Amino acid sequence: MTTTRNEAAGLRVGEAAREAGVSIDTLRYYERENLLRTERTASGHRRYSQGDLDWIGVLTCLRDTGMPIRRMREFATLVGEDDDATIGARIELLDEHRTEVLRQIRELQSNLERVEGKLAWYRSRLG
Repeated sequence: MTTTRNEAAGLRVGEAAREAGVSIDTLRYYERENLLRTERTASGHRRYSQGDLDWIGVLTCLRDTGMPIRRMREFATLVGEDDDATIGARIELLDEHRTEVLRQIRELQSNLERVEGKLAWYRSRLG
């Protein structure tokens, strides 16, 4: 799961958190949930590569669009297999998530229209 490399290589956890726009706790949570596998130095400190930062961006996107942690774990497992045989399953999982995100967007758009209608009504009462 983790390998050892040069102490100087990669970003430390705080640096990676800043670069990725997440908290240190989020990075550790992703690791505990088997969503992220980081390299470790000989002394056991985490080091993050550009690939790790890119993956954190994917995880953040999935989280921000409401993908349940169980599905994120499933996706991370498929990606971790790094096998073309799982591409179909990855597409299916992301397509299902896309459908859900589009449903949420429609719902939000409907709610926004309702809010805008109320605003227009109140503004018309002012003059």
